[in-house]
Amino acid sequence: MSPVLRLLAKRLVTSIIVLIGVSMLIFIIARVIPGDPARIALGPNASAEQVQILQERLHLNEPIPVQYGYFISDVARGDLGVSLYTNRPVTRDIAQFLPATLELIFVAGLMMILIGLPLGALSARYRHSWADNTIRMVSLLGVSAPSFVWAVILMLLFAYFLPLFPIAGRISNVYVVPSVTGFLMVDSLLDGNFRAFGNAAWHIVLPAFALALSGIGQAARLTRANMVETYDRPYIEMAQSYGFPERRIASRYAFRPSMIPSMTIIGLDFAAMLGNAFLVEAVFAWPGLSRYGVAVILRKDLNAIVGTVLCISALFLIVNIIVDLVTAYLNPRIRHSQRA
Repeated sequence: MSPVLRLLAKRLVTSIIVLIGVSMLIFIIARVIPGDPARIALGPNASAEQVQILQERLHLNEPIPVQYGYFISDVARGDLGVSLYTNRPVTRDIAQFLPATLELIFVAGLMMILIGLPLGALSARYRHSWADNTIRMVSLLGVSAPSFVWAVILMLLFAYFLPLFPIAGRISNVYVVPSVTGFLMVDSLLDGNFRAFGNAAWHIVLPAFALALSGIGQAARLTRANMVETYDRPYIEMAQSYGFPERRIASRYAFRPSMIPSMTIIGLDFAAMLGNAFLVEAVFAWPGLSRYGVAVILRKDLNAIVGTVLCISALFLIVNIIVDLVTAYLNPRIRHSQRA
């Protein structure tokens, strides 16, 4: 077995164990929170008999280990139960709301990579200059303020005072895009509707940038710090003494080794955005999974809570596996350690 496959197998086994632990933890927490889910779902005017019938249907009158056994058997069949909030299967709700969040996070992740890494490299190359000081100050500002603050600021600046971007939603009502993948920009391209694609891209700029600002600042600061440290290495001094072009030294010999910790942080930020996007989605009225998760938590919708958390946890673990594989590709020492 190759080192990369061995690393992938280890990460998959670990991820499955972690996912089982998360399911047990969130299942127990959701059950011990004060409040009767059956009463909350039926409302205050429901009779005690109606509440008892719903409790029996949801197995709420059984011990928690027995309830978890029913839950695991349903999950093994691909059934996460019915949401008391939408009165639909939780899997259908996740399939409806997840693509919107993934599309938002994917664009935000691209912004982190395409903006944060070059800014950090530029800051390191021209360290202790006015450009370096400006980038460091802007990066610190991006890290200091939370995403929902940037969401409000960007909405006020670029949607209210300067009406350059739309305020809310994923696409204007004049466009009708057949849903194939759930990703509006992808579906509009598959439909050949380039106007709808441009409109959907225009809607996603502000929320994605607000969500990515913190990650952009972290990526820029970390890349700058690692590249400055790399510039002091002997092989960089040797390359400079041989007269290699400064651009080649920066891009090939200083930037690539500095990408490893930066990509790790970007991967963690990308995964964390799955849970942190709910405030940005609330500000921009973005119909995503994070916003749906907050709504079901407030209504103590047990099946939807567990299903949403499991989905976010699984995506978090998948992103971590991808980051580990990318890191192993960039760093040969990891591959050699796996072979050993």
